[in-house]
Amino acid sequence: MFNFPKSICALAVAALMTPLSSLAAPDVQESDFWSQEVDAGNLPPAADRVPEVPLMVDLAARDRTPGVQGGTLNTMITRSKDIRQMVVYGYARLVGYDANYELRPDLLMSFENEDNRRFTLNLRPGHRWSNGDAFTSADFEYWWNDVANNTLLSPTGPPDFLRIEGELPRVSFPDPQTVIYEWDNPNPNFLQSLAQARPPFIFRPSEFLKKYHADYADPEQLAFEVDDARVKSWAALHNRRDNMYKFDNHELPTLQPWMNSTSGKKIRHMFVRNPYYHRIDKNGVQLPYIDVVEMEIVSGGLVAAKSNAGEADLQARGLGFRDIAILRKGEADGGNYETYLWGTGTASQIAIYPNLNVNDDTWRAVLRDVRVRRALSLAINRDSINKALYFKLAKPGAMSVLESSPFFDADLRAAWASWDPEMANSLLDEAGLTEKDKYGIRKLPDGRPMEFVIETAGERQEVENALQIITDDWRDVGVKLIMRPLDRDILRNRVFSGTSMASVWFGWDNGLPQSYTSPSYLAPTDQVFLAWPKWGQFYQTGGEAGETPDLPEAQRLMELFHNWEIATSDAERTAAWEEMLKIHSEQVYGIGILAGAPQPVVVNKNLRNVPTKGIWAWEPGAHFGVHRPDEFFFEGGDG
Repeated sequence: MFNFPKSICALAVAALMTPLSSLAAPDVQESDFWSQEVDAGNLPPAADRVPEVPLMVDLAARDRTPGVQGGTLNTMITRSKDIRQMVVYGYARLVGYDANYELRPDLLMSFENEDNRRFTLNLRPGHRWSNGDAFTSADFEYWWNDVANNTLLSPTGPPDFLRIEGELPRVSFPDPQTVIYEWDNPNPNFLQSLAQARPPFIFRPSEFLKKYHADYADPEQLAFEVDDARVKSWAALHNRRDNMYKFDNHELPTLQPWMNSTSGKKIRHMFVRNPYYHRIDKNGVQLPYIDVVEMEIVSGGLVAAKSNAGEADLQARGLGFRDIAILRKGEADGGNYETYLWGTGTASQIAIYPNLNVNDDTWRAVLRDVRVRRALSLAINRDSINKALYFKLAKPGAMSVLESSPFFDADLRAAWASWDPEMANSLLDEAGLTEKDKYGIRKLPDGRPMEFVIETAGERQEVENALQIITDDWRDVGVKLIMRPLDRDILRNRVFSGTSMASVWFGWDNGLPQSYTSPSYLAPTDQVFLAWPKWGQFYQTGGEAGETPDLPEAQRLMELFHNWEIATSDAERTAAWEEMLKIHSEQVYGIGILAGAPQPVVVNKNLRNVPTKGIWAWEPGAHFGVHRPDEFFFEGGDG
């Protein structure tokens, strides 16, 4: 998508800047929230806090109205670590997706892309961190030289998306507003990586963090800080203070619309407006419109009930399709909220992942037989699950991309996904699993009953309900399903270690890929894909851990992923995507159940600019992030 000549890129950048270069920028209005600090001399006026070239948001293009500042927005999370969702929702990125899922400069004033080999990042002059420190190329230089390439802070070196054909980029910093990344080979994934829900943060607040870096800090003071924090080394201290994604260090400067104002672990976390935020509207009102976001940590089972009671102004996380009835009842009973139904962006609402790297040698051999995986998929009555759990509103089928992707193929969604117990039985017989015990359960080659243990995170009732239906379906073909709910972190650790036989989760996070989207999640490049954790570990550690992929189809996926990386045209990238999707449909690495179940979104009736129709997706879009919550506002500014 961005494989343009430099001249075209320059024109595109010029077009993006036209509103600010041809029109007088509006006078920036002072915020009531910060006015006392300004009057006391603790903060400069708003006009001096925004960059010299702020990002003036085009609300009209999104059918939105200019808002007013003020109010507190209440929302809920179910784990203390999920305060990081404020970085996800805030979605301030160097470049980010717009409403049409096209990349646009955000923190950057502009960028230039020369054949996916040289990227020039142009920063906004006068841009500042939330504590007032200048945001310049020095923050990129500090990350590159003193963090990413410091073996004590980053033992494995810079992140993988920067390593192309085994080579790292040449990085230069010509002036305070310019950063240049150059490779000899194309890196078509560079810009998309910067726009992720969890961005790589190729910059750091250098002035703040230098206090904890041995190359810059006073040795005695640093030694005192290390001792006071009760850590073993300055590197451990630096990494503890440097939590830009975790967002749990309230002292760490940020560029997000809201900054953490709560120290330590609390039940409620407060996030207040960033006085130096870079976005304004046409009236000169600095975003975000909402002054404070308050996050309450609650039990997962209480999110729907508390939303029903009107305790959330904006809520989707922790809610599922099964909650729509109680939410709609709350509306009818006079609740001050509405329930919007958004689409979902995951490739499958529910997907079962047989672990091809399970430690049990017998089960490993059985699960690596594609006939077994196909049989398990064919034995599932997806229409019954759709009717019982989703009132026929979801789309039964195998795990594949969604209709909005140019790669959607109805045949791939249908592959090995029809309910056909007869064929399932035949495939299991062909796989040699012909012997059964007196209960009709097939026997493994070593004589054990075929008791297939599927572990869940225990966070979604519809998953457990679906598995209960599948239990009956699989028993009809001689397979006994045993469901084991676990804590999410325990589940993942068991999968990663090879202890888990199978797990259930969502399908691919990004069910809406384009040719410019990296297909890395279709190849064994990451342990997070639950079907091949040890293959992913092998790739992630450069062979120091895990296992090398030893099935030809998995090896071919790696080849195709590499083909995509070195491709010089969209046609070549499309060809790689299409073959990889076909391999997945044939090999059934993840057994998709259905896709497209509506996601309920609870919205306070006084909250404006929230789209009634949207996509709830981790990638691309960062859940609420792509919908720009900094543009949401309360009528009258009173939340």
